[in-house]
Amino acid sequence: MKNPAIPITDDHIHIDPRNGRGLAAAKDFQRAGGTHLFLVSKPSSSFGIFPETGEEFREVFDETVAVADAVRGIGLTVFVVLGVHPAEITRLSGHYPLDDVVSVMKRGLDIAAEYIAEGKAVALKSGRPHYEVPPAILDASNDVLSHALSRAARLDCAVQIHAESGPCIDVVDRAGRAGLPAFRVVKHYATPDTPLTPSMIATHPAIPELAAAGRRFTMESDYMDENSRPGAVIGPKSVPRATFRLLSGMLITTEDAHRIHVETPGRVYGVEISR
Repeated sequence: MKNPAIPITDDHIHIDPRNGRGLAAAKDFQRAGGTHLFLVSKPSSSFGIFPETGEEFREVFDETVAVADAVRGIGLTVFVVLGVHPAEITRLSGHYPLDDVVSVMKRGLDIAAEYIAEGKAVALKSGRPHYEVPPAILDASNDVLSHALSRAARLDCAVQIHAESGPCIDVVDRAGRAGLPAFRVVKHYATPDTPLTPSMIATHPAIPELAAAGRRFTMESDYMDENSRPGAVIGPKSVPRATFRLLSGMLITTEDAHRIHVETPGRVYGVEISR
């Protein structure tokens, strides 16, 4: 079966010329049939930055935007997602009082919101640690997450969240209180049981079943682009290859693929996806 000429979107990928393969990884995605990607900012530690006020996140965001421009130069469509990785709270709370850490992370989100308002990015990134933390850290993380949801509601944009494995049902209520529809909250590295919009790892075995049920979800590689961890989480070719493999095996239909790669991300992020 010849690969159909449909858009193929990776909903969560990192391209990092500083620490990884950079444009070579983006070209791999393109050669495999990828056309659109959501480029997500990396933690400040990837840039050798230790935030003290939150203003330092500007350097992270500026570099992410510059990488997006470079990737567009090879013919891919790039949507930028900026924010503060929830694991920053663990790193920073070893050095500052927790209240100060929350302020720093919120300031980083406020700055990310400026980039969205200026049209340089389309969504925020936030969440809470995906590993076990003390109750005080979890409460503080949820405070930061709620701030991101409120910011997104005011901007009328989506939020990608990193969080623990599982449904994250409470985030629906948090989003509602912030004034943000739950479908505009994307659960990165999702499991099918989430009521949020799932972004499924491209190799997840539940994709055919979810597609057959008409479920709205996206696909991602979570490719980290770090030379120290080559191929993690899965490689940059994974989303297009998995999609075409599912199509050729008649495990999903072209209508399913269009819903995954065009309709759902377009609706969630408020962007246009077309060839």
